[in-house]
Amino acid sequence: MAQAQAEFLSPNHKPSTRESSLHRFQASATSLTLRASNITKIDQNDLKRSVAEATIEHIESRLTKDTILGIGTGSTVNFFIEELIKIKHKFDCAVSSSTASTVLLENGGIKVIDLNAAPHLEIYIDGADEANHSKQLIKGGGGALTREKIVAQAADEFVCIIDETKLVDNLGAFPLPVEVIPLARGLVARQLKSFSSAPIWRRGFVTDNGNVILDIHDLKITDAEQLERAINDIPGVVCNGLFAIRGAETILVAGSGGVYFIN
Repeated sequence: MAQAQAEFLSPNHKPSTRESSLHRFQASATSLTLRASNITKIDQNDLKRSVAEATIEHIESRLTKDTILGIGTGSTVNFFIEELIKIKHKFDCAVSSSTASTVLLENGGIKVIDLNAAPHLEIYIDGADEANHSKQLIKGGGGALTREKIVAQAADEFVCIIDETKLVDNLGAFPLPVEVIPLARGLVARQLKSFSSAPIWRRGFVTDNGNVILDIHDLKITDAEQLERAINDIPGVVCNGLFAIRGAETILVAGSGGVYFIN
């Protein structure tokens, strides 16, 4: 109300003590909100960086001049790529799950090859949108789920790296992405209603494979493997973001007390 009144005051108006106090309070509250938001973001980025550094320590001794690494996609992986560039002389090259990661790797001087040209993929490193203690995951918030699943399947070991905000008891609070051939979007959306509320089309987004994404909200997942198979059986579905049939072998979790492993 005070703000609305102030718009009609004359240029020579001198605010009262009460008005000045109110304006100072509003400015202070806004400043505190922005600072709290920035602190939260900085803290989470610190966690992502710490798990990236710990992952380098975890895999470094296993690298040889012939090692080909699989690299995932997302904000935590971006921190990992920054660290990986520092030891690029210790391995051969990488297979990337997305165009975005390929750009970061190549800009850092790491050679990226096609999966079909990789004779052997020892380790795949990627993040997750949600992970449970059974090492089952929901991935694909960035839309790269199909390529991520393919590269993960090709690797001997899938190492998942997350901060503690992503670790949950039950999967499903994060919307489950489903990659769909554009022609089948309506058909698949109608079929997906049987699992939860109507899925939401990620309008305007196109995957690296030229497909669309439908996000299923408000899932209560009790059998992740069964749900992964059921969704994949719908004609027109390319892939869904559940990594349960093949989950991670190892999860590194960055928390307030440091980085710990789920094996």
